[in-house]
Amino acid sequence: MSPEVPDQQTDDPQAEWELLQLAIQNAQRQIQALANRNRAGIFQAHLLYLEDPTLLDKARQMIFEQRRCAATAWKTVIDELSATYKTLPDPYLQARAADLIDVGMGVLQLLTGETRIDLDISEPGILVASDLTPSEVAQLQPDRVLGICTAAGSATAHSALIANMLGIPMVVGVGKELLALPANTEIALDGERGHIWVQPNDEQLKELQLKQAGAKDKQERHLEAIASNGKKISVKANIIGVTDARLALECGAEGVGLLRTEFLYLERLTLPTEEQQWEIYRAIAAIMGSRPLTIRTVDIGGDKPIPYVNLQPEANPFLGWRGIRQSLDCPEMLKTQLRAILRASHQHNIQVMFPMVSSVQELRAAKEILASTQEELKKAGIPFDNQIKVGIMVEVPAAVTMADRLAAEVDFFSIGTNDLSQYAMAADRTNPKVANLADAFEPAVLRMIEQTVTAAHEAGISVSVCGELASNQVAAPILVGLGVDELSMNPRAISSVKATISQWRIGEMEVLAREVLQLDSATAIRKYAANQLKISFQ
Repeated sequence: MSPEVPDQQTDDPQAEWELLQLAIQNAQRQIQALANRNRAGIFQAHLLYLEDPTLLDKARQMIFEQRRCAATAWKTVIDELSATYKTLPDPYLQARAADLIDVGMGVLQLLTGETRIDLDISEPGILVASDLTPSEVAQLQPDRVLGICTAAGSATAHSALIANMLGIPMVVGVGKELLALPANTEIALDGERGHIWVQPNDEQLKELQLKQAGAKDKQERHLEAIASNGKKISVKANIIGVTDARLALECGAEGVGLLRTEFLYLERLTLPTEEQQWEIYRAIAAIMGSRPLTIRTVDIGGDKPIPYVNLQPEANPFLGWRGIRQSLDCPEMLKTQLRAILRASHQHNIQVMFPMVSSVQELRAAKEILASTQEELKKAGIPFDNQIKVGIMVEVPAAVTMADRLAAEVDFFSIGTNDLSQYAMAADRTNPKVANLADAFEPAVLRMIEQTVTAAHEAGISVSVCGELASNQVAAPILVGLGVDELSMNPRAISSVKATISQWRIGEMEVLAREVLQLDSATAIRKYAANQLKISFQ
């Protein structure tokens, strides 16, 4: 809980400002210790909050102009910004509010003299809580905490990612009734599926114990996704930062098919500098070693607004100023990011990818900015990969129609099935009234994927699928059957997708793909494919 802070005035604003700076410095040391102990880039991102000039300027203004005490000013600024995050429609951005509150709480407790209550787990068991911050989860002992179950929280929150790194299964957002359970109530949970059982019966316990025992073996058996007749399918990870990169390798990823760079822009109040971006890209590339790292240029707008870019309210933001459109209108912002990416590519296997491309003209304009950036680096004597590969996201129906022309301009395609589905079906996936229509299993969407793959292969370039469809055990064999060369997904799905692909011959998956393309609905395709693959589609 946040410490109680009365709204107090001060007669000595300079002393209060110095007090706040001292508390921030001490908090930085505490966060750095967590980062060192857990090898978690999440906490490096936490440090950025405490360095953000806009955040500090607002607190300073309240202290000197409104003569608020340090604790009051700091709490007000943290509360206001976290409330803004919580109102955003994107779940990832909503989850960042928990990070900001975690950081703010650490400083506030130092200011008020309160100490955090350590979670003293004396016996092995499942930890039940209202919610947990990343720093609280990082201090848990996996040999004592066998699982975590929270009433609130988000699966995209950093606390869940850290729990995954520690090997602790976690189920979030169960509801307030969870907190009413008496102590020592027997609970079982499945962190992979997000299910819990209160007072589980013997059959349920046996099933979960068998799954737990077989999970590690399954991952070790399928180190690569190799169809039974020997063809290998590359399986990579979609990530959002350094911690995700480590998790991806632990889950068996063969590289990164999509680094979403929005996290660098969304977790702060000012544009990230070239140096800040370069350090993150270089750190992730170092973790990947020789494995490929595909970096997507920033895709803001739509459901991902940021406060310091002039994103005006739009009636249809998904059809508005987002992705490459925004980048081309802000060329210096794009150039700064491209400089960082190119610098990081020196001695690393990095590819660059542009989002939301809908025309050849857009792509050529982006490539011109890339070329001018490369020329500037050459003149400055700054090394980078001269042969860096360039690709685009195929997520707009216009790009599918023009796939043959676009393929002549790039080295690879990556199909974003989440956006492609909503644009193909004219259904906003954030609108609950029509979101069910934005289904990547729809035959119209699968036919677009087939058309894209055909055009790409005729041009001699590869195709990846990096949307949620790639991580679906029912969909993955269909995608392989359609000719997709690479699948990129949430790290947690990698082992199960590899196992599924390895059970089938390429020819069998090609037959399956041809058969489902003749069906007339997403429901029919799911049922038919699940029956053929003997996988539950529920």
